Amino acid sequence: MPKGKWVIWFREPAKRWEEALPVGNGRLGAMVFGGITRERIQVNEDSLWTGCPFEREKPEAWRFLLEARKLLFNGKYAEAEKLITEKVMGIRLPRGVHTYQTLGDIEIAFSVEPSRVMGYERSLDLDEGIVKVKYCADDTYFYREVFSSAVDQVLVIRLEASKPLPSFSVRLKRDESSESIVIPPNTLTMRGKAICPCHKAGVRFESWLRIVTDGTVTSEENALVVMKAKNATLLLAAATDYWGDDPSGRCRYWIENASMKPYEELKMAHLKAHRELFRRVDIDLGGNPRLRDLPTDERLERIKGGEEDLHLIALYFQFGRYLLISSSRPGSMPANLQGLWADGFDPPWNADYHMNINLQMNYWPAEVCNLSECHQPLFEFLDALRERGRKTARRVYNCRGFVAHHTSDAWYFTSPIGQPVWGMWAMGAAWLCLHLWEHFLFTGDKGFLLEKAYPIMREAVEFLLCYLVEDPRTGYLVTGPSNSPENHFKTKDGAIASLSMGPTMDLEITHELFSAFIEANRIIQINDGLVELVKRALGRLAPLKIGSDGRLLEWPEEFEEPEPGHRHMSHLFGLHPGRHISPLRTPQLADAALRSLKHRITHGGGSTGWSRAWIVNFFARLFDGDEAYRHILELLRHFTLPNLLDLHPPGIFQIDGNLGGCAGIAEMLLQSHDGAIHLLPALPRAWKNGYVKGLRARGGFIVDIRWRDSELEEAVIYSTIGGTCRVRASVPLVVEGSEARPAKGPCPNSLLKPVPPPKFVTLKHVELKRSRGRNFLEVDFETEPGGRYIVRHAKPQGSPQ
Repeated sequence: MPKGKWVIWFREPAKRWEEALPVGNGRLGAMVFGGITRERIQVNEDSLWTGCPFEREKPEAWRFLLEARKLLFNGKYAEAEKLITEKVMGIRLPRGVHTYQTLGDIEIAFSVEPSRVMGYERSLDLDEGIVKVKYCADDTYFYREVFSSAVDQVLVIRLEASKPLPSFSVRLKRDESSESIVIPPNTLTMRGKAICPCHKAGVRFESWLRIVTDGTVTSEENALVVMKAKNATLLLAAATDYWGDDPSGRCRYWIENASMKPYEELKMAHLKAHRELFRRVDIDLGGNPRLRDLPTDERLERIKGGEEDLHLIALYFQFGRYLLISSSRPGSMPANLQGLWADGFDPPWNADYHMNINLQMNYWPAEVCNLSECHQPLFEFLDALRERGRKTARRVYNCRGFVAHHTSDAWYFTSPIGQPVWGMWAMGAAWLCLHLWEHFLFTGDKGFLLEKAYPIMREAVEFLLCYLVEDPRTGYLVTGPSNSPENHFKTKDGAIASLSMGPTMDLEITHELFSAFIEANRIIQINDGLVELVKRALGRLAPLKIGSDGRLLEWPEEFEEPEPGHRHMSHLFGLHPGRHISPLRTPQLADAALRSLKHRITHGGGSTGWSRAWIVNFFARLFDGDEAYRHILELLRHFTLPNLLDLHPPGIFQIDGNLGGCAGIAEMLLQSHDGAIHLLPALPRAWKNGYVKGLRARGGFIVDIRWRDSELEEAVIYSTIGGTCRVRASVPLVVEGSEARPAKGPCPNSLLKPVPPPKFVTLKHVELKRSRGRNFLEVDFETEPGGRYIVRHAKPQGSPQ
């Protein structure tokens, strides 16, 4: 049977957790294995954490900074690093002490082992947000559906068969510290506390499972047994006391409400809420549609073997959007290193929040891929960091404002922890603040800017103003002591070090945040004396440097690199996600960034999924579509599991590569960071014909694009807030206006519907630019809120259409 456009599917059950299929409503997630006689559904609740808040900073650490800075300015890197390690770095807990944990498993065990199974399929329909399992066993057709409802806040499992189901038992399983209790006649509860072997601190949790069926339900040994049923609906609710709620009361409320509704009502409400987000964007990159009818793991193997599957790349893009929808919704925790899904009691890196790229990369698709609401948990997390961040700023730096370092967790710690190469990096909060600014740029929401973004940005700026010091050798302002995330350099005397004064990434983030803060103040027009201080400091920031070999320097001096293929490429932040480096505005810096990028890749860079995804975004910003596409293929070939989840060597799932790869594909088709809506800035030759609909651009625009024979054919631009629109493309353009329309969301299938009689739009400005051997035309025109504008390739008369 032909498969739907956005279906990931397999011909056998998952053998291990990394092959299962994810569902989630932002807060409550599950991995579905699709077993035949024994189904395992592993469940997560996003606030289920061990630990509690505690102080990690060393007392009066700030008193040692002046000495450390003097040592670094004088080239005594090893001595400075020793001092920082001993006197400044805070407590780093062992893995698994403060960690995200599984809620446990739902186990469904059937009493009959089938003698013959035919036609098995396990699938995830991204458009529906539903995992399905179907097969025929001993002349009976079995059908299963699993989804996590954001509307009803329950996990829903539906079992059906063409004949009465064999009897089956249902259990909730975790570990010996949790307690399962049957509440007759049809409810099973499990309660406990998230703890680790070395301490008893953690949240209290509870889960309730209720069975609604046309059969009979009995209980035995902490299990429910269903008999003589043709269908059954299992409803699971879960909660913790993390937010101060009573877990039992919350579970009871959700279960009672959901169990009053027929299955189809639960399903329809879920579909409506899910599709309202998912269907905002559609994409077609061409390729053979018949490949959809091959199992996804087989398609991935074909790509690894060198074959082309453009639809699988589009599916990978939409899977990234699906994962963000499923792991980050208003009211939930932000997506962690594994999004929402983590098995066991000590996941890698505690499935925490790494803020030196991983957390930020999780949200790169949020705005451009038209999922702005999914960005909100990150903003709430950043806001919650402020309380601890103020204390860290005072204790470690004797500074005002707030700061966060390279990692945090559900308890919002902000301290520099562990080794200086990881932890002595004070830019976590500053980088996250740029997400607030990006949200405003995409939406134009001045209320958000005034009430939410500006106060948080201001505190981060306050810290940076205090943190900056004058370099006695140059007179420029620099940060430090600081690392270039997780990387080392070799000093002139052969020592290996990680700390310096003014590493490039610090300067780029500071430049971006200062510039955003000044512009934000201009927009909201608040009388704020801090703005003049920021303007003066911005003018004194140390400039970026280019080395003798033409590469962008990562540190203030031209050091040798012990690991020239390092996974982090932090000094290229100004190229992406920043805007400091531009092929159009700063071609010398762009060339230096390209040299650095090629050097990293040549020496083994891009050795993780998220690192390879970042490379895709870099080449998109450099207008090199073919190279960006090559690295998408590398991402699929080497860093993607059979179920399309991102692979972090050695065999660990980490979600950032999925979301960074998704953002990279969008970046190839649409950019708007550099002063214009740039249509098809990095279109690879392999994507000869196609379209994308519903992407968002800065300035409050929603954009649909169609291309043919590797050239723009037409774009439709919707203005949600009005104002000047500047469009950039590599072909001649003509702009037409059409009827106004509501300013919410994209118009489905807009490129396929007849366009009402247009009127030509008067262009305010036309300019020709050239970069990297290509010509670009820029045109400006005014838009009205709700206006619809068609930008066409102005082909010469007589040319083929």
